[in-house]
Amino acid sequence: MKLNTNQLKQFREDGYVLVRGFCSEAETERMYRVAVHDDAMQKNAMDLNDQSGKKTRLSLWFNPGNDVFGYLTRSEKMVNCVGQLLDSDAPVCHFHSKLMQKEPKVGGAWEWHQDYGYWYKNQFMYPDQLLSVMVALTPANKENGCLQVIKGSHKIGRVNHGFAGEQVGADMVMVDNALKTMDLVYCEIDPGDALFFHPNLLHRSAANLSDAPRWSIISCFNSQSNIAYNETSTAWKNPIEMVPDDAILNWDAAPLSQADFLKKENDPALKQTGWEEDVEVKNKT
Repeated sequence: MKLNTNQLKQFREDGYVLVRGFCSEAETERMYRVAVHDDAMQKNAMDLNDQSGKKTRLSLWFNPGNDVFGYLTRSEKMVNCVGQLLDSDAPVCHFHSKLMQKEPKVGGAWEWHQDYGYWYKNQFMYPDQLLSVMVALTPANKENGCLQVIKGSHKIGRVNHGFAGEQVGADMVMVDNALKTMDLVYCEIDPGDALFFHPNLLHRSAANLSDAPRWSIISCFNSQSNIAYNETSTAWKNPIEMVPDDAILNWDAAPLSQADFLKKENDPALKQTGWEEDVEVKNKT
């Protein structure tokens, strides 16, 4: 699998591209079963409060292993597509992956932000050499708090970020300006669909007030040429060892207990640096 010319153009222009059916129904079902039933995923989940106090749970790990999610991030189709979008000829590396768990009625919002608003604190030099890929494990729609993006906002460059609850949110003055200038898009996607998006794309998601869960896996990638000067993990500079696409479904998978999960207190993005206090971050309905 590779992205076609139109998909590459859309990513450059809009800051994101949606690939329908990136994972088959069987692949998606296998990943979802592991996400729900593997104790390690739940034991290593972090709760992050939004501004209203609602919690969003995530589990984050660095090195892609021989578990089913490692097979996804190391698959030929994933590495090929990511390599087409990163602004570098250097090998593709896996920075981290995270399982996003928005439970019915209680799953909190994610405030407006850019991924590079977090990763700037890791001191990555080149945002164009970073990329996120979200694969839906359950349906994502307006009712259960699907991802919202501001189309083309990656062209703004990095926006200042401050703290919004326990999360890091973008300066709402710039977000409001972007919303006056660019289109707001609700990314309603089905299980197995993959959304590739630029780290400077402004995005958010509302709280899940529906009766259905919204779970997704988000893998973040980096070019080996893009040095991170404030990151203790080493995954970001290790070229991915690719596996065939059928590994996701057909290979034996190791337990997630072998993954190197991030502890909340060790995340540099959640630490105060001083300049966050000057950023206006407020509730956005």
